Amino acid sequence: MSSTLQLAEQLIARPSLTPSDSGCQALMAQRLTAMGFHCETIVSGPADFSVTNLWAKRPGALLESAHTAINFAAKPKTLVFAGHTDVVPTGPLAEWHSAPFTPTHRDGKLFGRGASDMKVSLAAFVVAIEEFIAANPNPQLNIALLLTSDEEGPANDGTVVVCKALVARGETIDYCIVGEPTSVERTGDMIKNGRRGTMSGKLTVKGIQGHIAYPHLAKNPIHLVSPALAELVGVEWDKGNAFFPPTTWQMSNIHGGTGASNVIPGSVVIDFNFRFSTESTPESLQSRLTRVLEKYELEYDLTWTVGGLPFLTTPGTLVGAVQEAILAETGIVTQLSTTGGTSDGRFIAQICAQVIEMGPPNATIHKINEYVAVADIEPLKNIYRRVLENLDRQARA
Repeated sequence: MSSTLQLAEQLIARPSLTPSDSGCQALMAQRLTAMGFHCETIVSGPADFSVTNLWAKRPGALLESAHTAINFAAKPKTLVFAGHTDVVPTGPLAEWHSAPFTPTHRDGKLFGRGASDMKVSLAAFVVAIEEFIAANPNPQLNIALLLTSDEEGPANDGTVVVCKALVARGETIDYCIVGEPTSVERTGDMIKNGRRGTMSGKLTVKGIQGHIAYPHLAKNPIHLVSPALAELVGVEWDKGNAFFPPTTWQMSNIHGGTGASNVIPGSVVIDFNFRFSTESTPESLQSRLTRVLEKYELEYDLTWTVGGLPFLTTPGTLVGAVQEAILAETGIVTQLSTTGGTSDGRFIAQICAQVIEMGPPNATIHKINEYVAVADIEPLKNIYRRVLENLDRQARA
């Protein structure tokens, strides 16, 4: 059994349902400390939803250089591996073919909750760093890990808290690899070099409740809002760009009525969400939607929640280092993509100019019988190690 597979199984065996970490970070911190990492645990959140975060950093060597006869020490670049130790609920246990927190092998696959999302990536991070440090005991790079147990939950007390702490004390990040499962069929065939923004709204349209047989004495808010909803469905919010598909608007829930078939409701509540590209802003989308509501002279309340801003890492140092590592390890020319949901990369991108996501295939994430192919595990670790080698070589150039 490889060291990566062994650590992955140890992590999967810990039932770290969000926001619980179940000792995953402590297990990893032991191995990081042995490599010279300073490990700092940051606990955040209310007592009934306590979140565990880990910031671990190993300083790189200062590279002495000469410039106009003055010796100076070049500041090392910092590469952060970021991820989460928490997992989503298992769902019905009876539908699992094996216990979700008992790592199980069948048909060349490793089964268990979190196998793909994202405990194999976490194990690959640690072992890749171990192998890199063994071969390069004095790297130029600063190497860090940022881990949270609040990625699958509300994400209020996880990565965002650590990022704020780093800013407050003046720590900077140059590159970040988030271990989210981004691949499709084989490890390395797709990486995310950005993500769309997400913004939700809750719209309450007001009417007048009444008897359905006397509509002239009532005011049906469902009828009133329907033309506005029809118009919003047809809006082209933007055309997207070379990296992002066009912004989309989708309704997720409509709630109206008392449950009785003979009562006109007094209000209707619509939940909706924007997934938006860098061509739009929260302010521009809010303004355009509000203008449609005003056009139909609706009486309404509207609240907004911006879940994350879009971010984009254009091809450059980090993307190039990852592409080169994937090609060297697998022979795959990777595809850049910004599709899919959000990740904690949205928080890190606010303090780090170059953020990508790269991990194993994602076909079974959050599903019953989640798994990762065992054949994908060592290549993933080797890609992470090769990225370290590529960036350290560039730092010395």
